[in-house]
This record gives sequence, structure tokens and C-alpha cells, in this order.
Amino acid sequence: MTGRRVALTGIGVVAPGGTGRKAFWELLTSGRTATRTISMFDAGAFRSRIAAECDFDPAAEGLSAREIRRMDRAAQFAVVSAREALADSGLDASDLEPTRTGVTLGSAVGCTMSLEEEYVVVSDSGRNWLVDSSYGVPHLYGHLVPSSLAAEVAWTCGAEGQVTLISTGCTSGLDAVGYGARLIAEGSADVVLAGATDAPISPITVACFDAIKATSPRNDDPAHASRPFDRDRNGFVLGEGAAVFVLEDLERARRREAHVYCEVAGYATRGNAYHMTGLKPDGREMAEAIRVALGRARLNPDDVAYINAHGSGTKQNDRHETAAFKRSLGDHAYRTPVSSIKSMVGHSLGAIGAIEVAASALAIEHGTVPPTANLETPDPECDLDYVPRVAREQPVDVVLSVGSGFGGFQTAMVLTAPGREAA
Repeated sequence: MTGRRVALTGIGVVAPGGTGRKAFWELLTSGRTATRTISMFDAGAFRSRIAAECDFDPAAEGLSAREIRRMDRAAQFAVVSAREALADSGLDASDLEPTRTGVTLGSAVGCTMSLEEEYVVVSDSGRNWLVDSSYGVPHLYGHLVPSSLAAEVAWTCGAEGQVTLISTGCTSGLDAVGYGARLIAEGSADVVLAGATDAPISPITVACFDAIKATSPRNDDPAHASRPFDRDRNGFVLGEGAAVFVLEDLERARRREAHVYCEVAGYATRGNAYHMTGLKPDGREMAEAIRVALGRARLNPDDVAYINAHGSGTKQNDRHETAAFKRSLGDHAYRTPVSSIKSMVGHSLGAIGAIEVAASALAIEHGTVPPTANLETPDPECDLDYVPRVAREQPVDVVLSVGSGFGGFQTAMVLTAPGREAA
């Protein structure tokens, strides 16, 4: 990144398998999966009936009855994550200059759950084409407008600077963190709460992915259904969750003696202008995003110590990004560990990029590469080191995290150990 260096000083996570960054990291390093049969509604009529759900109690996480009534599940995830990130950073709202504090939050599908629930009510379970709006909750407009998610986080920290909702499909989380880092680097903000949230496990979302056969139908074995890079994979597993970070100017963080997990050193995004859901097999657009992100970080391909892959578990995606890694890193791609945490926490759409940033930052912090669970029989066309089943302890000073989204979005981010000097 040009301009000021960007430090990540606080992490907050709500993810399948446990709320909070510690529970999240314990799940990843154990190689356990949080995928199971959907319990949030009766999914019996669907092709894919599995998901990675969060065991989340908003009251136990400190939300008031009024906040719970007002906020969609995705907003609840975001606010709880933001509060944890602030506490972890050693900051609270009174420490922040409101006009120099920003929020950049990503989401692919906004307040899907509340919108669907309210439509069922106002339409009398779909019986009425002309709905009766008088039956809708007072907060229905907030559920309609995705920017309400960013507003909730802004209210949490008193941010009066730039507050933005980023919606670029499955790269929303990476893009929101990247945009937040740019605000710090260019001097537009001193502190930014950046991350993403999605709570898409609802009938309408499951039906949409059923229609295009993107999700796994391995309903008899949910724990092993998400199988990135495995020969026998047959689609991704839907998930939910959020991750929010405190980003700040590195010199500011050092002055207050904050703990720095990592620096956001480079970021780039590209589109393929090709197809809504299809990917070109050569991975050219993702490779270009990787090249530019490394260039902005002033790093060489050989500097990458770990790749946190998109790794959705669809054949076209896994082969596409494998090709992108080879194209951008050359022979070093064969020497670099690669893994997909979607094998354990599913694919939470817009939120997953931020959740993967959390995994990447913690990999640097702990010197551990999380595994790709369920990788039993590698796909011969995916011939890199995908860290099968068991976490690997090794020094991690540069992480490349990538995302790929419907619409052709391709994003790459480079995180570095704090204080690591570029070549």
C-alpha cells in the first residue's frame, strides 16, 4: 500500500463452531468441521440440506432486547464482532476521534433472513400478491437497505467519518478490508472498523443455489461435505458469520503500544467481464490481482509463505485458482502451502473473505497454517500443497489471501508480519 502503513490491531469473529476469535482459531487448528444438517428451518424439500450454522445467542453476547428486535441476524453478527475487535485492540469509543473514524463493511445478501421472514408475514405466506404492509415490523426499511448493516457498526463505535457498505458478492469481505486499508493509507481516517457479515441460511438462498446446483448434496455426511481440492468434491456448503477488524495507522498503533497482528500490505481486485457464475480455466484475472497486490506490497512471488485460498469446493473454482497461483507465483506455487478454511466453516458468501482475513492474521500470529479438512483424494488437476487435514506449524510472515465471486470478481490481499520490511 502507498502512503501510511496499515496495522491490524483488533479481531472480532462470529463463525460456525464458536463465537470469538479464540474459539474460531481452535476450530481451524483442530481440523474439525462445523458443517451439519440445517436446523434453522425445515430443509427437507431441498436438494442440499446442509450448512455451517453459528451457535449464536445474541442475548448471551450482550445485545439488548431492543437491539435484538431491531437488527437482522447479519447485523447482530457484525455488531458483536465489532465490539470484540474494539476490546481486543485496547480501544473504546471514547478513545476515537469521531470524524477520523470510519467503517467499511461487506455483505453479499444483506438482511436476507429478516426480509424473507417479513415477506412471509405481509403476504400471508405468499397467498396475497398485493401485500399488507401494516403487518410489517417498524424496522422493515432497515432490513431492505444493506447500508443499515454498516450504520449499526458505526453506531457501535461512534464513527462519523466515511461509512460504507461494500457488496461485491463473495469478495465483499476482502474488498471491504482492502477499502478500509486504503482510507488509512491515504490519510482519510485514523481508525477504520473493517470487515463483513452475512447470514444467508434461509429458504430463498438455499433455493437459489439449488437451482444452479452449486451446493453439495452430500446430505448423509454433512461433516465431510465441504471438500475443497478433493477429487470427490461436489459443490460448496453454505455458511454464515462475520469478522470485523480494527485497522489503524501503524505509527499511531506503535505510539499507543498496541498489539499488532499484521499489516495490510497490498490489495487489488479485478473483474473477468465474462460470465455471472463461470470462470476461465487459466485464472488470468485472479493472477493479475495477485501480481498487483504483491507489487503494491513491494514483495516478490517468492516472499509468499502461505496462501489462504478461496477454495470453495467446486471443480471450476478449485482448478481456476490453482492455475492462478501457478501463473502468478511460478515455480514458487509448488513450494507454498495452500489451504481452504471453507472445508471447516463453509462458505458464508460476502462474509467469508473477512473471516479468511481473520484466519490469515492468526496464522501469522501463531506461526501455524490451518489445514484443508476432508482432503482425502487430491484432484490430479489440483497438484499444489493443500495442507490436508492437519494444521502445520511453520513461520508465516507473508500471507496471500484470495477471493472469487459471482459476477467475475477476483480479489487478492497481502498480509505481512508486523514490522516486516519490503524488499
